[in-house]
Formats: sequence, C-alpha cells, structure tokens
Amino acid sequence: ELQEQVLQFCLLAGTAGCFLIPSTAEDARDLDAYTLAKSYFDLKEYDRAAYFLRGCKSQKAYFLYMYSRYLSGEKKKDDETVDSLGPLEKGQVKNEALRELRVELSKKHKARELDGFGLYLYGVVLRKLDLVKEAIDVFVEAAHVLPLHWGAWLELCNLITDKEMLKFLSLPDTWMKEFFLAHIYTELQLIEEALQKYQSLIDAGFSKSTYIISQIAVAYHNIRDIDKALSIFNELRKQDPYRIENMDTFSNLLYVRSMKPELSYLAHNLCEIDKYRVETCCVIGNYYSLRSQHEKAALYFQRALKLNPRYLGAWTLMGHEYMEMKNTSAAIQAYRHAIEVNKRDYRAWYGLGQTYEILKMPFYCLYYYRRAHQLRPNDSRMLVALGECYEKLNQLVEAKKCYWRAYAVGDVEKMALVKLAKLHEQLNESEQAAQCYIKYIQDIYSCGEIVEHLEVSTAFRYLAQYYFKCKLWDEASACAQKCCAFNDTREEGKALLRQILQLRNQGETSSTDIPYVTPVCHSVCGSDRYFGFQ
Repeated sequence: ELQEQVLQFCLLAGTAGCFLIPSTAEDARDLDAYTLAKSYFDLKEYDRAAYFLRGCKSQKAYFLYMYSRYLSGEKKKDDETVDSLGPLEKGQVKNEALRELRVELSKKHKARELDGFGLYLYGVVLRKLDLVKEAIDVFVEAAHVLPLHWGAWLELCNLITDKEMLKFLSLPDTWMKEFFLAHIYTELQLIEEALQKYQSLIDAGFSKSTYIISQIAVAYHNIRDIDKALSIFNELRKQDPYRIENMDTFSNLLYVRSMKPELSYLAHNLCEIDKYRVETCCVIGNYYSLRSQHEKAALYFQRALKLNPRYLGAWTLMGHEYMEMKNTSAAIQAYRHAIEVNKRDYRAWYGLGQTYEILKMPFYCLYYYRRAHQLRPNDSRMLVALGECYEKLNQLVEAKKCYWRAYAVGDVEKMALVKLAKLHEQLNESEQAAQCYIKYIQDIYSCGEIVEHLEVSTAFRYLAQYYFKCKLWDEASACAQKCCAFNDTREEGKALLRQILQLRNQGETSSTDIPYVTPVCHSVCGSDRYFGFQ
C-alpha cells in the first residue's frame, strides 16, 4: 500500500507538477506584485515585501505577506537581543508582531480561508505564543490539507512530548506519515520503533535515500552504539561526499572517540564545501574543543547561532564549552536557549543539572536531572547523577534505588556499583557493600578494563579489610595482594599481609570455623584466573 502511494505521487509529480499548487485567476492578477515582493523577500527586506503585497487576494501572495510580517518581527527581535545588555533582558525580548498575526490568521482560519501554508504559519505563531494545544491542532490540520509540506510535520514533531500524546493525533493516512513517525520515534528515544519504520520505508522503495541512511545513523548515535553509527556515517560519506546535513552529529561521534585526525579532515573538507553552514561551524567547534581550545570552540558555536539562532546542537555544545571555561552563568543561558528550541533535548537538561551542581544548589540540579531522566529513562548517567543529588540531600534510600537502577540498565561509566557500595559503607551495611564491590570487580575484569580504573584499588582494599574482619584469611590475603598492584593501596596491602601472616603464625582460628558469609566471596577473591590474570 505504501509503495502504491509513493508511485502515484511520483507519477503525479512527474506528469503534472502544477497540480500540487494549482494556478488561479487571483494568482495571475497578483503575479506582478508577488514577483516584486518575492525579490525583496529574498533580499531579507521583509517590511518592504509586505508593503507591496497589501491588498493581494491570492493564497500564495497572502502567505508571503503574512510570512514577511512574521519574519520582520523575528529579525527585529534578534537585533534587539544582540543590543540588549544581559541575559535577563534577552529573555524578555519578544516578537511584537505575533499578537496581530494571530488575530488576523484566526479570522481567516474560522472562515476556512487558509491553505496548507497559511495553516503552517498560523501554527508557528501559536507555538511562539506558547499556545501548544491550539498549535498542535492547527499543524495536524495543515498536514491534512498539504501532506507533502515537511515543515508542518517537523513543527508538530517539536510539540509532541510522549508516545501517549502521539496516539491521540488524527494524522492523514499518507506515506509522509511514515517519515513523520520514524522521525518522532527517534526524537522520543524509541529507537527500535524508529529503525523498524525506516526499514519499512527502505523496503517501500527508498533504499537509496541518503536522508533515511543519515537518520538511521542518528538513531544509533542516540542509543550510544558508536561503532555502528560511525560505520553508517562513513558509508554515507562515500555515497554522498558533499553532504553537510548531520555532519555535526558525525563530528560528535568522532569527538567522543577522540579521533583527532578524522575530525580534522572532516572540518577541512566541510570548509571547502561551504564554510558558512551551521553544521560546518559546529564541526570546527568540536575540533577546537577536542584540542582543548575552548575559547575558539565557543566562537565557532556562536558563529553557527548567528547563522541560525534556533539550531539546537550549537546551543548545547556552546553550553558545554562555557562549562569547560568555568563560565557557569553563560552555560546556564546557553542550555536554557537549547531547551527553548527543543524541550526534549536531554543534554541541555543534564547540562543545567551539572551547572547547578557546580554552584552547590542541589534542589535545582535534582529538578534538572529528573527532567533529563524522564527523557532518557534507561541512561545510566542520568540515574547516577540523580543518585549523587539524593545523596547530597541525605535521601539515602532514593540514592540507593538510583544507583541500583543505573547498574540494572547497563552502567556506561561503571561507577554505579562503587557509589552504591560506598553508600552501604556509610550505613554500616558491610555485607551489602562487599557484594557491590565484588560485582563491580567482576564487571571491570569481564570487560577487560583492568587498567586505569581508579576505584578498583578501593574495591580490593575494602574487600581485604572486610574478609580480614570476617577472619577469612585466604580471601583477605588474595585481595591484599591485589592492593599491592596499585600505588594508592600498596602500603595498606603490605601491612594487611603482614598482619595475616602474623595471625596465622600465632595459630588463629582458620576460616573454616567462621560462620558462612557468602557463596560468591571465595570464588571471586580466591582465583586470579577469574580476573583475567595468567
């Protein structure tokens, strides 16, 4: 069915593209005024364009008239924002034309005189005025009237906050709906559903679509499958070497992997293609950030925002750079702008939480970490951050839940169990703490991350002391020997080994006379091979 819809559209577009936007007598009458105004519009002289469109009756001319007035208001708002003194004043700058536009468009809407583009503009105005429910209804109507206008679908996507909200939308039954659903699933972090939708579109005839390939790469990026995402982006670059869209996401992956030569090549390549694109500025910013030149990086992210003030990635990345430069107030402002652009950007919420954590304002950072966790419920980093927050607020039960949940969903940074163990230590729950340290050591060695993990020595030190108190000399001795391999615990390990040797020489009770502690203890600390030692 989807293939048939696509085929019908291709035949229609190929044989009579004019059917998509029919020409009327009003269009012909307004043609001269429309052509002149369009020239001024292209030169960004919006007030001048609107002036020459006054009195035009055609739908096309009316849309350009209203859109020119809207963009004129946006331009004046941006100019005033640049001239304003501080962040508080910047937040108060508004587009003064919005209320007038809403009144006029509302009258036309009630009279059913708006076409698909007019409905799209009306929805944008309502969204700018924070009338979200009304905006959603209008964007849905715009999608019904003009299903091929992707802009209306994207605006609708920005207003949907969860899957339940999506179920109640009455969307047109068209192949564009499949693209929309795939996109919104990616945005809502429903990656499995998104990948299924993209696969069905590939099967329906879009197998060579570079847009779909790039969206699949973005989906893998969102679930932190970095190797798969990098592989797809590299393949995409071979198919479409002059592509700039989504290359900022590709640069984020190269940044995470610290691939300096590849990131440098990408930055130079995009500069040769078009140095004044938003994505190019973001890639160069990432390159300078990887080289720890944070001032230069922030400068390029600012350039990106001058080109497009609503570019989400640049706001978030600029917030990260300000954090690196210890400029917390500027970082907060950048993250807030990112949230204004897209409330589903978990990185901005998480960044705000980190900023307020630095400012030692735990109640604030708890709120922002909660919002980030709602958007990424299975991201262990959000859960660990929440646990640390609860710990600072002395809500230890909640902290323990967060740490255990972080471990259960797959702890990315391998820190949840250590933090949980330390919490048990504080509460004098020694057996639970020991179990957490044991699980932590098992995870570290099974992943092959034996080196450079700071908390491994802490875990061995605690377990050595724990077994020593339990008079399990073999296990205590094994853990103490492991302590000797680390600089920070070497002396303590040697001292403990001397004590064990002294007690054994004195004929102290052997470990077999002590009550049974846990079935895991002996198998973990008694065998070097378990940890990967030869």
